[in-house]
Amino acid sequence: MKLVPRFPQNRTGLIALFYALAIGISMVVRIALLIKSWSDLDFSFITLAGIFFFGLLSDVLSTSYAAIPLALYLWLTPERFFKSRANKYILNGLFFIIIFLLLFGAAAEWFFWDEFSGRFNFIAVDYLVYTTEVIGNITQSYPIGWLVLVMVILSSAGLWFLQPAIRPTFTNYLPFRRRSILITAYGVLLYFVFLSFSNQYHRFSTNQYANELAGNGLYELFSAYRHNELNYDQFYASVETQKAFTTLRSLLKTPEATFTSNDPMNLERSIENPGPEKKLNIVLISVESFSADFMAHFGNKKNITPFLDSLAEHSLLFTNLYATGTRTVRGLEALSLCIPPTPGQSIVRRPNNEDLFSLGKVFQQKGYRSEYIYGGYGYFDNMNYFFSNNSYEVTDRTALKDSEIDYENIWGVADENLFSLAIKNLDAHTPERPVFAHVMTTSNHRPFTYPDGRIDIPSHTGRKGAVKYTDYAIGRFIHEASRKPWFNNTIFIIVADHCASSAGKTELPIEKYHIPMLIYSPAHVQPAVMNRLMSQIDIGPTVLGLLNFSYTSKFFGYDINKLEPGRERAFISTYQSLGYVKNNALIVLSPQFKTESFRYTASAGMQPGNDSISTREAIAWYQSASYAFGHGLLK
Repeated sequence: MKLVPRFPQNRTGLIALFYALAIGISMVVRIALLIKSWSDLDFSFITLAGIFFFGLLSDVLSTSYAAIPLALYLWLTPERFFKSRANKYILNGLFFIIIFLLLFGAAAEWFFWDEFSGRFNFIAVDYLVYTTEVIGNITQSYPIGWLVLVMVILSSAGLWFLQPAIRPTFTNYLPFRRRSILITAYGVLLYFVFLSFSNQYHRFSTNQYANELAGNGLYELFSAYRHNELNYDQFYASVETQKAFTTLRSLLKTPEATFTSNDPMNLERSIENPGPEKKLNIVLISVESFSADFMAHFGNKKNITPFLDSLAEHSLLFTNLYATGTRTVRGLEALSLCIPPTPGQSIVRRPNNEDLFSLGKVFQQKGYRSEYIYGGYGYFDNMNYFFSNNSYEVTDRTALKDSEIDYENIWGVADENLFSLAIKNLDAHTPERPVFAHVMTTSNHRPFTYPDGRIDIPSHTGRKGAVKYTDYAIGRFIHEASRKPWFNNTIFIIVADHCASSAGKTELPIEKYHIPMLIYSPAHVQPAVMNRLMSQIDIGPTVLGLLNFSYTSKFFGYDINKLEPGRERAFISTYQSLGYVKNNALIVLSPQFKTESFRYTASAGMQPGNDSISTREAIAWYQSASYAFGHGLLK
């Protein structure tokens, strides 16, 4: 009696063997997770049939993608080499690795399910991003050495067991023409699958555990990476959708705003600001990794921002402003869309992010030319695509000639060259068509290199030098701009995209999101200090308010100058954790429907709290923002 099923005794037999291994191990994992989740399932014949039918379909789809490298190798390898001893070692080694990886993936799925009650998702992608922390956590939590040893032994035993299926494939001839026909049919089938199926088809049940069991971990992992998001309703505390929007509408209502519809799901508001509109140029400089505590005003004693420290005395200085995230794309999202951070990756990098209601669109509707100017290559982090599809004209490093570049590194040109490019673009505008220019710097980023001779700290010596160089470049830009005819009709806004570091003793250390902002325009903005709590998503509406613009808004941000005292709040986040700051309280929403409440003071720091009102508000803001993007309400 043969224990190994009979496979085709030629090259195609190896593909069949790969399918059998991958689908078989995945089915074992599904059954194990089913048993583990027994008490959480509403059992019926339809539920069980759906789990295994859609589960098998998920496994076949995932395996079809994973088999592509093996299929290409089997197609292209010449017959003489295929029968050689070297190839036998290669294929046996390959199947050892395949068995090991499948077993490793099965173990990883088990532990992931144990913690998150779901298949791989963007949390797993996040684990791939933060490899140092994750590997440390895994080695401290599980006996990795013993697990790997067991998998090596099982993989060796599996390879020996499968030899009756592997050996015959080396001896039987399969013509190249027939292999080409088979690989073409395989490619056509995969193309059809790619166009026809998504990771949502297996969500057949109202029971979330059943839907998760019907999925495939590998397929879900790559789908999560591709879509760059965590489904809010699936992982975070929520309320009925209409209730969330009703709460949010009450939070968004401000003195200058009137809702345009009684539909509780409609957030569109008419913003009315009295007085004549000021058609001034706006130059918004978002500075890479610029923490508030780099500036002397916030206690820094190292004199690394001499120009900005002096400019603050002549500007409207915001002292209580917080970034929404820890990466540039999150800051760009907040500055352009004025929306709270949603779980997973920034909207800048997600699919279906075109034609959204943006700050650039409002300026465009007012007759402005909206521009995004970047010192690096704009394909990075999907910046070119996002901004060009959301009412901005994009200019990046490719607009500069080699003779116009004093220095560049992996991130882009030196900030002084970026600002020279911005000056060139601003010079090209006419008074009849003002400019809104969003300029994104790059120099304050590892490896912290910049042109020699500009400042008293040598290049490539650390963050302090990079900060001081960016300060120098901004000073040079403002000085050069002051000699231009358009200077007196321009408002300059200098703000960070995020802080230089987000690490702290707590998961969401509030102080690590604290950023500065200066609004400078000698002819139009009086020097002052704004100490009110403010979110990065409030910058757009506040700037539009300074210009007395009346417009139709879908923004989630406030005009801080119109907002009644006591309503201030801020949003801070990582990929997974969503923070809501209000009235010295911090609410943290996390996967597994977890909510935490803290109180914080300068003296006692962060202490456990119980703020149910702020928790309800936090859920309303984040749930509604996620729903609005996912259902096209931000268009």
